[in-house]
Amino acid sequence: MPIEIDITDDRWLGLGEGGAGGIEQLVARACDATLRHLGYAPEGLEISILACDDARIRDLNTRFRGKDAPTNVLSWPTWDLNAETAGDAPEPPEVGSADMPEELGDMALAYETCAREAEEQGKSREDHVTHLVVHSTLHLLGYDHETDADAELMEGLERLILAQLGIDDPYAADHHA
Repeated sequence: MPIEIDITDDRWLGLGEGGAGGIEQLVARACDATLRHLGYAPEGLEISILACDDARIRDLNTRFRGKDAPTNVLSWPTWDLNAETAGDAPEPPEVGSADMPEELGDMALAYETCAREAEEQGKSREDHVTHLVVHSTLHLLGYDHETDADAELMEGLERLILAQLGIDDPYAADHHA
């Protein structure tokens, strides 16, 4: 799947197997698993990722969501695919081809927040970031957690996709994110 990754904080280079390839492989694996699980051809969709720090994501969170605080991940879908009824699956995206993939959207990950959350939750950084990328990819596909029914659907998908990747249920300790 075409992924464009902009690493603006070099600490991301230590994730996974190290070097730029580590974060890129982790992101590609998480996005690919999410899209395949939902029946979409990964090569027909393109995602752009910003691997930044808390200061940059705080600025983005303030600008786009009016929240003056850092967060772990932000998502900007290309399309509004959200379901009209709570708990329903979103509309499917337009999927291009390997030669002409459709843009699914953009996401940004904040290093310090992701690292702190992983430590607090007793998880590896790789597993936590993989979960956040799966979560964000689902947002790009129109899933959300605004209502209990939507959260149940989205979290159920996250559990299934992460299990396929060999990652424990991220909601086992506290059922609501």
